[in-house]
Amino acid sequence: MGIVYGPVPSRRLGRSLGINHIPPKICSYACVYCQLGNTLKMQLKREAFYPSQTIVRQVAKAIETAKKRKEKIDYLAFVPDGEPTLDLNLGQTIHQLKLFQIPVAVITNATLIDNKLVRDDLMEADWVSLKVDSVDSAIWQKTDRPHGKIKLDAILEGMLAFSQSFRGKLVTETMLIHSYNDSAGQAEQTARFLRKLQPEIAYISVPTRPPAESGIKPARAQAVNQYWQIFTKYLKQAELLTGYEGNAFAATGNAEADILSITSVHPMRREAIQALLNKSGQGWEIVAKLLETAAIIENTYEGHKYYLRNFKTPVKE
Repeated sequence: MGIVYGPVPSRRLGRSLGINHIPPKICSYACVYCQLGNTLKMQLKREAFYPSQTIVRQVAKAIETAKKRKEKIDYLAFVPDGEPTLDLNLGQTIHQLKLFQIPVAVITNATLIDNKLVRDDLMEADWVSLKVDSVDSAIWQKTDRPHGKIKLDAILEGMLAFSQSFRGKLVTETMLIHSYNDSAGQAEQTARFLRKLQPEIAYISVPTRPPAESGIKPARAQAVNQYWQIFTKYLKQAELLTGYEGNAFAATGNAEADILSITSVHPMRREAIQALLNKSGQGWEIVAKLLETAAIIENTYEGHKYYLRNFKTPVKE
């Protein structure tokens, strides 16, 4: 029974050891864009899927293997095939994992966060990501397709209660779907709520693998750029997650590599790219080549030209 995997590269977490402690596709959402396939069992009731000791033993073995291979582990990350807070033993397991003195991360859709016991479990973690695809009930229903008993207002209130007490690193993630939740009005509405949460980083993502439902498309570059612009007006930091791990953290001194790295995290204005090129003593032909090969995309926002990495076009690092 393989519960633990990795370590794997992650832009958010460096190199993380993944913990898949929920059986495949038991979830409280059936998101139209889910890249793991359709939800097999919609569930709200928490249960103990695996004993904490079993998970801890597998983590210990994986850590030992990583040490022998001289592989770094930055986080132990609960990123299962379903919703992690459905695990009744989550808090107890995180508490036991503290023995390894490696930070613990949980990526949750936050559907159970109105439950104080769930919030208490998440308090044990060092890093928590909350999903906020929309704060408009109709669009949330259409995009995330929640279990029938879930109420959006309860989720939002639970998030706010959690953010006021949590002492770890809190981030959010918003998945943008074309013609679903990618309008400027949606961006403004979501950003105003996120300002109350005050996450350290608000991530903006798009599907990069085939979604559960046919016909679902990622938001277009212009919409992604618009979201980022609006988020940065309200929040201290917003970043794009477009599927590239590669050298996203690297500052190489090589203009082409740096442009690809930076634009995968946030759009760059034309003058910012020009300044980077000037520092490296290189010319605009580098940008022209990246545009020609569709490695980056150019679009205009409020009269300024911006460039962002094209998540649809793989680029060799």
